[in-house]
Amino acid sequence: MTEWIRDVLGDEFQQLTLDLGTDEQGPVVATLVRALPAEPDLWNRIRGRWPLLDGVDVLYVHGWSDYFFQKRLARFWTSRGARFFALDLRKYGRSLRDGQTPGYVADLATYDEDIGAALEAMGRGQGGIESSRRLVLLGHSTGGLVLSLWASRHPGAADAVILNSPWLEFQFAPARAAIAPMVELQARIRPMEAAPQVDLGYYTRAQLEVADPDDPMEVNPLWRPAQTMAVYAGWLHAILSGHKAVAAGLGITAPVCVLLSARFVPPTRWSEELTSADSVLVVDDIARAALRLGASVTVERIDGALHDVFLSRHDAREDAYRRLERWVTGWCAAI
Repeated sequence: MTEWIRDVLGDEFQQLTLDLGTDEQGPVVATLVRALPAEPDLWNRIRGRWPLLDGVDVLYVHGWSDYFFQKRLARFWTSRGARFFALDLRKYGRSLRDGQTPGYVADLATYDEDIGAALEAMGRGQGGIESSRRLVLLGHSTGGLVLSLWASRHPGAADAVILNSPWLEFQFAPARAAIAPMVELQARIRPMEAAPQVDLGYYTRAQLEVADPDDPMEVNPLWRPAQTMAVYAGWLHAILSGHKAVAAGLGITAPVCVLLSARFVPPTRWSEELTSADSVLVVDDIARAALRLGASVTVERIDGALHDVFLSRHDAREDAYRRLERWVTGWCAAI
């Protein structure tokens, strides 16, 4: 394992490269980014006053065609005493290498290797349970699906699961059952056949329209392109298989919080409506699918939020952080 080095985000952020062996496209790595909380001052230690999230580790996983760059999200956690870690999965962002197909896997369970390596680097062991520290899983979009499936396969490993617009169901749920057999056949015959590009870049434009100069974000367009990365048959089959598992019920034992926009607007043409709604997922379908994650699920619907609720217009973004703090505070009080 290599050493922690300064991350591209600068400031307090560091990164660690995780060696995952090789596949048919060459060496494979994941990248773990961390930000650590400040040590409590001597006076508070003497009085036995510790931050709310002292003893908590947070592991964040990004969405499709994405990577970790949200400094404020990390600082939400570190300012409350948690250690924050973000994982750029194999073939995404910091982990993408020349000659690799960006974001491609044929089975979402492949990411168990990435997550296991991250947990080990965090000092938690491969399964995440060799630690007295509590573990919070935090996932956005496809990352929310990946972490939900992982938590289901590793009962007891996570103490809480927080999902930011998780991709739990295919766009327009009734279509999944109809297209799944065709996608499965294509994945067997031509897994690397790319689907036509349907993203017109409106989601990226909406984020730029609502960007807050008081909360700036620097994004690498090579790692987070304006139009999403190419979608291949093998990858789409993996996603649909994940959706099928969610529909059957995952039985996650930890409490789950799902943050969603209040409404969906289809991105068929540009309009100002796209700056105050999710234009990626049909949020009503996601809200229904979320109830199949486990026995304790909270769904928070945020008026005016984008697909990434923490990249929304100022008022919606602040509302998302308030709701997140309320849920986390309640979770801490209950354990």
